[in-house]
Amino acid sequence: MDKVLIRQLKIETVIGIYEWEKQIHQNLEIDLDMAWDNRPAAATDDYQHALCYETVSNRLIALITEKPIELIETVAEMIAKCLMDEFDVRWVKVVVMKPGAVPSATAVGVEIERGHF
Repeated sequence: MDKVLIRQLKIETVIGIYEWEKQIHQNLEIDLDMAWDNRPAAATDDYQHALCYETVSNRLIALITEKPIELIETVAEMIAKCLMDEFDVRWVKVVVMKPGAVPSATAVGVEIERGHF
């Protein structure tokens, strides 16, 4: 199986359940593994057959910063749904990390897998 990867996509947004969190921007870090058949792009050296990581990244930044969100679980599900619906990704692993959320941890996060190979 081929994959397209995006690592540590940083998104600054309003995220959290506490009132003080709803008044500030915080950083999320996103890791993505997306199933994608890279053979057509490789065989033709044609961008039209590739899953464009810049387009994906820009879309996800727009999606996650559109409105305040309370849970990183919601962020993960939104990302998976967007990738599958808008980019025709058949399987995705999404990791959403929230640095600094717990003082004694570097980051906390969630990981989901959706779809099939």
